[in-house]
Amino acid sequence: MTTDSRYPDQAHSAQPESDWGGSQFYLYGTGQEFGPYTLQNLQAMAAGGQLKANARVHSTSGGGWFPAKEIPWLFSDKSWLVASSISFFVGALGVDRFYLGYTRLGIAKLLTIGGLGIWALIDFILIVLRMVPDSRGRPLH
Repeated sequence: MTTDSRYPDQAHSAQPESDWGGSQFYLYGTGQEFGPYTLQNLQAMAAGGQLKANARVHSTSGGGWFPAKEIPWLFSDKSWLVASSISFFVGALGVDRFYLGYTRLGIAKLLTIGGLGIWALIDFILIVLRMVPDSRGRPLH
């Protein structure tokens, strides 16, 4: 199911199932292995903040342990540090929302000069606290 790009708050699932979709994954933590998890399980865990980008993951399709951020569609291609910096320096112009893929919010923020600074300050705090995902709902890395 792919969704219209005009509605960024809807989930996207345009992913090739042949590469990762049929794989099962195991997580390593506190000295033991947890799993198996499907790609959808890992996506839900990442969106909920339960899975971090540097968590060690092992796939049943082969290979050794690797960081979770290497699995496509799990984390955003946008950087938290870049988003935080943009929000601090030019957040009142909506550049942070454009960077994260929220074009309509970026335009609204630009036209209101960041809600006279209030919206810009709130956005900066939310981005620093990692509460704002990218436009596809994936957490920033």
